[in-house]
Amino acid sequence: MSQPVIEIRNVSYSKNGREILSHVDLVVNQGDFYAIIGPNGGGKTTLLRIMLGLISPDSGTVAVFGRPPQEVRDRIGYVPQFKTFDFSYPITVREMVRSGLMGHGRGVSRRISPGQEQEVDRVMESLGLSGLAPQQVGRLSGGEQQRAIVARALVGDPDLLVLDEPTVYVDAPTELQFLDLLDMLRRTKTLVMVTHDIGVLPAHVNRIACLNHSIFTHGGAEITEEMLAFGYGCPVDLIAHGVPHRVLRDHPHEGDGE
Repeated sequence: MSQPVIEIRNVSYSKNGREILSHVDLVVNQGDFYAIIGPNGGGKTTLLRIMLGLISPDSGTVAVFGRPPQEVRDRIGYVPQFKTFDFSYPITVREMVRSGLMGHGRGVSRRISPGQEQEVDRVMESLGLSGLAPQQVGRLSGGEQQRAIVARALVGDPDLLVLDEPTVYVDAPTELQFLDLLDMLRRTKTLVMVTHDIGVLPAHVNRIACLNHSIFTHGGAEITEEMLAFGYGCPVDLIAHGVPHRVLRDHPHEGDGE
C-alpha cells in the first residue's frame, strides 16, 4: 500500500482560549476526492490551514507526502474561499494564472521562465481559458472566475489540490460544471474540498468526513444520518436532484418543551 498523501494524527488546536480542533485523525490517500463537511465555526478552514502548513497544531502530528507540509508546498495547490479574491483589481486572466507561479521554489521571484510561460498556456488551454487571457478578471462570469482561480492553483502542477468552499458563491449549473472539472482533475491528482453543499457530493467524491471540532468519518462516500447528527445536532434530510419535494421527519426543537 502506498504512503498516504495526508496523514493527520490526534491533532488539536485552540485560539484565544477556544478549542477549534479536538483530537482530529484524518488520512487522505493518493487519488482520493475527499470532502469535508460540517457547520460554520466547526474548524474546517483551520484544518485546511494546518494541512497547508500555514499554522501549527497545539498537539498531534501532520504529514503531507510523508513530510512536514511546510517542506512540500510546491506539491500543493490551494484554492481559497471565493470571497478572498478582489475581482475589481485590474488584472488580466493570464496575469492571475501566472501569479500562481510566484513563490514556487526558493524565495519569491517575479521572473517567469519560458518553460513556465508554456505551463501557463497549457493550464489555461486545459481549462478553456485561452480565449479569455487578455480579459480583466472582473468582467468574467462566476464560472469563468472559478476556473481562473483553479488554473492559478494548478499552474505549478501540484500533486495535491486543496479547495476551501469553492462553490459557495456560484449558481447551481456553474457548481455542477465545476464539480465535473474536479472529476477530470482527480484522474491525476488528489483532492480535498471543504464544502457546505452536501446535496451533490456523493456523485463526485469517494470519501466524506464531517468536522465539528472533532471529526466523524466512515471511509466511504455516503452521507449518513449519524454523520449529519454528529455535525449539525439535528436530523437533516437531503434533497435529491430531480425530485420536486422532500419530507421532513418530526423532531424536537429548542423551546418546544418536548
